[in-house]
Amino acid sequence: MRINPLLSLSALTAALGLGPMAAVAAEERPEGFIEGSQLNLLLRNFYFNRDDRKGQSSPTGNGYSEAWTQSLIGKFESGFTQGTVGFGLDAFVMHAFKLDSGTGRSGGKGSFGMLPVNGRNEPADSYGKAGGAVKLRALDTVVKVGDVFPTTPVLQYGDSRALPQSFRGFTLENTSLNDLKLQAGRMHGVGSMNQSSLRDSFVTFYKGPVDSPWVSYFGGDYQINPNLGFSLYGSRLKEVWDQRYFGASAKYPVSNQLTLFSGFNYYNVVDEGRKELGELNNNIWSAKVGATLGAHTLALSHQRNNGNNPFDYLRQSDSIFLDNSIQYSDFNAPKERSWMVRYDLDMQTLGIPGLTFMARYGRGRGADYSHANAQYMQRDSAGAPLTGQRRWERDIEAKYVFQSGQLKDLSLRIRQATVRSSRFESDLEEFRLIVEYPLALL
Repeated sequence: MRINPLLSLSALTAALGLGPMAAVAAEERPEGFIEGSQLNLLLRNFYFNRDDRKGQSSPTGNGYSEAWTQSLIGKFESGFTQGTVGFGLDAFVMHAFKLDSGTGRSGGKGSFGMLPVNGRNEPADSYGKAGGAVKLRALDTVVKVGDVFPTTPVLQYGDSRALPQSFRGFTLENTSLNDLKLQAGRMHGVGSMNQSSLRDSFVTFYKGPVDSPWVSYFGGDYQINPNLGFSLYGSRLKEVWDQRYFGASAKYPVSNQLTLFSGFNYYNVVDEGRKELGELNNNIWSAKVGATLGAHTLALSHQRNNGNNPFDYLRQSDSIFLDNSIQYSDFNAPKERSWMVRYDLDMQTLGIPGLTFMARYGRGRGADYSHANAQYMQRDSAGAPLTGQRRWERDIEAKYVFQSGQLKDLSLRIRQATVRSSRFESDLEEFRLIVEYPLALL
């Protein structure tokens, strides 16, 4: 029997006695460990359905995934103790419950699914994780040690399933200079989005597990003025690769109704140490231009990988800031070139605040594995490297956020993706229904 996700969410909220407590906008927290504390709970109801027509999402050949979960994501952030050096504590408790799924709908043991599965491909009834970090603040620098959630173009935690990903290590953030934010960190463990346990090894999206003890990063974001900003970062996945990133964004308000904008993203990746993924020397970039006119936004982007291997990144993370990296496809295969057009509609200016729509279409061609190294090589049935590969993806999304009343800030989002490709990728249909209710408890 299937349960209506909205009814399930309402019942859970009522059972917790949190119905009238809608999330409120973040406010300035006063100085002090207790006075500056905040406790937030996110209720996430997530239905996920992916039909992989080629069966590539699973080593067992089962390419169909369907799961429906209810998650409770609680996060506590303390303020800092008073003094020249202030101390604080962050902590989280997260749990996800299976509302519907099954052995034939799990997508396979090795899949990027919603729930943990056992050796018989049976999804767990529930799973959860907890963690925390100690933190200190000195002047304009904050250091956190423990379980952290980095947000940079070279390392960013993923949050596209029932529970978010986390990392274990330390982060540093400095805001001493106006409009400049510097960030650094080093991680030696990672918590998966669909597992309770913490891994002390890393997994890349395209290759899998690698023998690397840590990943580190350093860089910053500089906002020159409200219309122009730059980012520059570097990272190292020890024994695997060094990665450099440069990004820029600009906008030009022509009038109250019309704004022009553009953006650029560039990554360079070279092998490091023991070269766990072979020799690498990749350059990949994306550029976009667009305009916003009233409620309508239209953007066009182009992306190109000049390297002989795919642009790889840590699995389940969102560490890829390329414009054509979308719901399923990243358009980052060797030598691949892609175009994408995207349209957004914000109904607020048309008298319906909180309602938005998005549609985009991306097409890539020219993927060529002729010179890929042994770790990333893809071959056809005759053993020859795949060449001239192509794919396209179409995404549609609708989202509504309640603006007032007891359900204020509750959001409902529908996402649908269709992907078609030649031999090297999947043909699939994917549907997601996500209901989220953020509650500020403290």
